Amino acid sequence: MPAADAGSARAPIAATYRLQLRAEFDFDAAAAAAPRIAALGATHLYLSPILQAGPGSAHGYDVVDHSRVSADLGGPEGFARLARAARAEGLGIVVDVVPNHIAIPTPAWHNPVLWSVLRDGPGAPEARWFDVDWTAGDRALLMPVLGGPVGRCLRDGEITLDRDGTEPLVRYHEHAFPVRPGTEDLPLPALLDRQWYRLAHWRVADEELNYRRFFDVDTLAGVRVELPAVFAATHRVLLDLHARGDIDGFRIDHPDGLADPRGYLRRLAESTGGAWVVVEKILEGDEPLPGDWPCEGTTGYDALNRVMGVLVDPAGAEALTATWTDMGGAPPTFAEAAEAAKRQVLDGPLRAEVNRLVGIAAAICHADIMLRDHTRRALEEALVELLVAFPVYRAYVVPGEDPAPASRAHLREASALACDRVPERADEVDLLTELALARGHRDALRDEFCVRFQQTCGPVMAKGVEDTAFYRHMRLSALNEVGGDPGAFGIDPDRLHAWAHARQARHPVGMTSLTTHDTKRTEDVRARLVVLSEIAQEWREQVLAWHAAAAPLRQGDGPHPADEYLMWQTLVGAWPIGPERLWPYLEKAVREAKLRTAWTAPDHEYEASLRTLAEGVLADPALSGEVASFVARLAPATRANVLSQKLLQLALPGVVDVYQGTELVSLSLVDPDNRRPVDHEDRRVRMERLDAGAAPADLDDEKLLVTMRALRLRRAHPDWFAGADASYEALPSGSVHAVGMLRAGRVAAVTTRLPVGLERGGGWGTAGLALPEGDWRDVLTGRSVAGGVVPVEGVLDRMPVALLVREEDA
Repeated sequence: MPAADAGSARAPIAATYRLQLRAEFDFDAAAAAAPRIAALGATHLYLSPILQAGPGSAHGYDVVDHSRVSADLGGPEGFARLARAARAEGLGIVVDVVPNHIAIPTPAWHNPVLWSVLRDGPGAPEARWFDVDWTAGDRALLMPVLGGPVGRCLRDGEITLDRDGTEPLVRYHEHAFPVRPGTEDLPLPALLDRQWYRLAHWRVADEELNYRRFFDVDTLAGVRVELPAVFAATHRVLLDLHARGDIDGFRIDHPDGLADPRGYLRRLAESTGGAWVVVEKILEGDEPLPGDWPCEGTTGYDALNRVMGVLVDPAGAEALTATWTDMGGAPPTFAEAAEAAKRQVLDGPLRAEVNRLVGIAAAICHADIMLRDHTRRALEEALVELLVAFPVYRAYVVPGEDPAPASRAHLREASALACDRVPERADEVDLLTELALARGHRDALRDEFCVRFQQTCGPVMAKGVEDTAFYRHMRLSALNEVGGDPGAFGIDPDRLHAWAHARQARHPVGMTSLTTHDTKRTEDVRARLVVLSEIAQEWREQVLAWHAAAAPLRQGDGPHPADEYLMWQTLVGAWPIGPERLWPYLEKAVREAKLRTAWTAPDHEYEASLRTLAEGVLADPALSGEVASFVARLAPATRANVLSQKLLQLALPGVVDVYQGTELVSLSLVDPDNRRPVDHEDRRVRMERLDAGAAPADLDDEKLLVTMRALRLRRAHPDWFAGADASYEALPSGSVHAVGMLRAGRVAAVTTRLPVGLERGGGWGTAGLALPEGDWRDVLTGRSVAGGVVPVEGVLDRMPVALLVREEDA
């Protein structure tokens, strides 16, 4: 099926293709890829942020100037060329929007809004953009950029005053800052003391930072997009491009960081006339997206974890737990690991956020004689327990409104657990819970506490769970995925179908994803790793044998067996992999775990022991050969999982997203590994060969065939998958090894589940699909099938998946 005719109208949004833009892959490169992406079957290009980012940005989330389309990507002219090229192929464009924060670049003048505030302080017109506590200390914006204490940096001459340019500058190595008018003639120490910013040692940020930031990233300052003027200024370019028809929809980054996510989405809907919008919202367990958010749904982590979960064999949990215990040395459960990690980040990188919340609560208590005896220490201990116990990323409480039942339930749950842990602080826990629920009379301080508490819950979850505990608990690393719960172990098909029914009813055009720029591993790494759940005992014997065989490669007492266990899982999941990719990933993993080394305090000796082991395994022909042989033995089951996972995503309710390059098998790890260049020409040649009738030559071809045939079907018949007629039904098969679904009564997707168990059980036996009456054709193999009860074995004998379409509808 060729791409849409040149100049034809764009199709309704049915499938997006994510492109990671950067200077090496700019708007013109994206335009060159548009014909192939259209031929694949996507309806929209989905672009990483397009506004001007900081110098050398590799991802675009560090926006420094909202008034400009990125010059590094080609500027407004380049984007206009991309829009024309996309339209010529019948493609629309969706862009990633970063409303929560703005970058503090080096040098700072790259951000003109920030530069103005640094120079003129709270009197600057743009000062209201930032969530700064100007009442703190010396009323100066903390700039924690120094490599040592400020006194030492001054004494050693590292901080200087530069008067040679058009305006005087304070310089510290590559950093540059403006000088407050009227202070130019002061001695340097006195001059620094009079600025609207405070240069400080980078370690000071964890305790004294006085501006809201993105998680614990000091160089990303929170923006008060809840203010109409700030919204207008930060969105003007994007809204103009939407009004012009060059942008069709928006993906909203980190809405939980906003003061009022619902208010933001309402303003965006009003400004765009109801454009398609999805939010990067992580939902815990069965948590629903707030029903009053005017958006189409999430970016798809809920789909990702359920699609993967149905391929995990729960029977493997016990043996994998035993292996992890043996390797990890009686490690804590995931829940225990998450609690410990939350406490650690609250006492470390998020200490400044705790301090600010405690300060607000203390001010509230000081102003009310009925509350005055609550001490700062008691408030802090109660707050920490409440944040540790909070079970989701945010409570959706708006000051002045009655909290939703779910918000009350989450806060009451956390409150009860906190009181159990620190019963002596129960009164303070109760007080903070009431403040978080915006109970009682309102004033500015109480409103601020309510909002800031919610804005802090997300960073605690993200940094404590995703970015720390996920690197500590390695029972099966595939489960350690964004939005996932490593403590759970698989779901049955009925739960997947129940979720899909709810998705179809509530968010039929929300996004579904398997891989994103933020996933810890690509979908195909996870597809291979979940095979281990089916061969848990064999894996246990194999990895313990490798551990013993690698003894000569270890230095001293290191590395810890738990980190080594992650190494073996990574080797198996991402094989083939070389040291240039393996070591940076392992270094990131152990530093994120913060157990034996960390970004802020690296233990180079420990890291060297892990690196020596990893590189030694790769260089050892016997050990690396055994890894390769083991991966080869997994190949049949991996093939089934790769194709089944992909077809499930493609057939479920929602708008499908294909992350760049993952239409072929992609064995990438976390960012930046997953931003490696994509060979679009190779994919174009493969597509042409398959379109010409050639049989798939390998698993890459098979995955490409599944992806392009399903995407083209969705584009041709969007109402079957997302419209009013897009009904969803489970397709009975009589086997736990088949997961099937029927869409709009016209399309049947059939996938294989737990392929190792299927083979052990002797195959499909008498399992039969209950297809509606009529003649059906598998668009993957061309086979015709009559309706009724159809043997599964006859449908899935060539490929582990089938995509059946009624002949009269094909």
